[in-house]
Amino acid sequence: MKNKRITFRNLIPQIIIDIVCIYFSYWVAYLLRYEGRVFPDPYDLESFQAWIPWITVIFIVTFTVFRFYTTMWQFASMDELLQIFYAVTLAGFIVTILGFTFSQQVSWQLLHVKRFPISVYVMGLVFTFFFVGASRFSFRLVRRMKRKSQINKEDSDEFNRVMVIGAGEMGSMVIKDMKNAPESKGIPVVAIDDDRRKKGTRIHGVRVVGGRESIPKMAVRYNVDQIVLAIASANKKDKQDILSICAKTGCQLKTIPALYEIIEDSADPLKVRNVDIIDLLGRDEINLNTAEICGYLKNKTVLVTGGGGSIGSELCRQIALFNPKKLIIFDIYENNAYDLQNELLMRFKHLDLEVLIGSVRDKARIEHIFSVCQPDVVFHAAAHKHVPLMELSPGEAVKNNVFGTLNVAQACDKFDVKRMVLISTDKAVNPTNIMGATKRICELIIQYYSRHSKTDYVAVRFGNVLGSNGSVIPLFKKQIENGGPVTVTHPDIIRYFMTIPEAARLVIQAGGMARGGEIFVLDMGQPVKIVDLARNLIRLSGLQPDVDIKIEYTGLRPGEKLYEELLLDSEGGCQKTSHELIYIGTPIPFNEGTFLNEIERLREVAGFNNVKMMEIVHQLVPTYSGHAEETDALAN
Repeated sequence: MKNKRITFRNLIPQIIIDIVCIYFSYWVAYLLRYEGRVFPDPYDLESFQAWIPWITVIFIVTFTVFRFYTTMWQFASMDELLQIFYAVTLAGFIVTILGFTFSQQVSWQLLHVKRFPISVYVMGLVFTFFFVGASRFSFRLVRRMKRKSQINKEDSDEFNRVMVIGAGEMGSMVIKDMKNAPESKGIPVVAIDDDRRKKGTRIHGVRVVGGRESIPKMAVRYNVDQIVLAIASANKKDKQDILSICAKTGCQLKTIPALYEIIEDSADPLKVRNVDIIDLLGRDEINLNTAEICGYLKNKTVLVTGGGGSIGSELCRQIALFNPKKLIIFDIYENNAYDLQNELLMRFKHLDLEVLIGSVRDKARIEHIFSVCQPDVVFHAAAHKHVPLMELSPGEAVKNNVFGTLNVAQACDKFDVKRMVLISTDKAVNPTNIMGATKRICELIIQYYSRHSKTDYVAVRFGNVLGSNGSVIPLFKKQIENGGPVTVTHPDIIRYFMTIPEAARLVIQAGGMARGGEIFVLDMGQPVKIVDLARNLIRLSGLQPDVDIKIEYTGLRPGEKLYEELLLDSEGGCQKTSHELIYIGTPIPFNEGTFLNEIERLREVAGFNNVKMMEIVHQLVPTYSGHAEETDALAN
């Protein structure tokens, strides 16, 4: 869109219109003052001709001071109406004061000039406000007519008939923006609000027809193509209920940013985006104890391993909000790390950021980084996490997850790091796959070093993360884009889900609670059936499950179980913390005397003798019931 420069040539028509409005206003005021007779006293005519140029100058100067000639009147609203009122009132007051002052100091009989009658001053001010206001708001009227003409002339298929959910201030802004913005392809036709007092009222000409229960019926009656949820402050439960109803209409669903998105990301509150599955499954925004977090992050050097991954990158974004002395991103994949570096440097201008490339499996590289950078806090998010892939390459899961964690834990001890936070998983509980078993060993490493080091070691365990790399969401979206089918392993499979920002915030909060040796367990909410997730995604795409897009069941994959657990039975339940969504699992006992020896035995055979390797994994994790040695793609 081209920016139009405001030049004097552009202003001439507006100034001429204002001069005509001012002249006509006071002429009509005189006409009414003398009951339709035009200047019955010749001195009145001379006074009018003498005064009106000065009155006009005063008004024009006042209008200039109030920025009349730099305002885009095609978008005029209540603020601009007040702008006109204040300017006209001030100018009218100045004109009246000068008129009375002049009449007292100069004999009007000598100059044949006298002040106007007081009623002329009052009516002149009122008429000027009316005529100038009408001229200014005509810009908006012309623009509205042009938009209607555009809609009528162009192919109606290019425009969506929109239902707006929410008849409050945000709904008003969305409707107004759609009606006024020429680039908008939405035509608001009906509004929904649960407030019964609003039913039957209109908002910018759009009728409010009822509450959420009327959404399906009204979507059909008004032939709605698109539904926009315009309630930024709605809690998650209400939002989920409303979106679940909307998803069944087959209409395209959109929403405005939530309040926390507007505050944290400087998002445009009118920037409508597509409804995502996260909107249906997410929870209310998490309250953090910022004082507790700042205590261990502010002015500290923080290292995040696997910082370019889904969880690691969000941890970096959240950590940057707490003003660390320095943030170090360590990752083996340079592309993700490079993209994150650019994002953080643009968003946090004063952040001292360093991005280092390498593998946690490289002990010498890890120790060199720790010796040079001297981190105070370490978040260890680097890991292999794809269950089916690790079943085919169990040796790599052991080498990367177990010994990567061991290298980082030992470096934390050696270089006096104050705190290390391990990112763990619900798959570590009664693991049926090698990935879960290796993460359970990682938890044991954390527990071991917490008792033999000055560093505070903790683990944070949670379930699946919505939208992370390798999660089912991106896969389902691609399958839907390709016309299906959407593949689900089992009709009864369920998983716990959490959004990436939610998980990162809770991990940081748990780190602030650490005293050493804890396994923090995050409240994942209610489990979700994967098939329900698939159906909702299909509906959000404006399609019908099992009609437009088929759902196929492919069977459980190696190492996969129907449901995940967050606690071991032997952990004896949870201990509450000061945060309602964070619990502490009671650590289970293990043989610390032989633990490091068994880890070293595991190192000797990892990747060389997978049968022996799996025997040691079973010894370290007695609850492991998987058999990755049978699925190893390169097993002898």
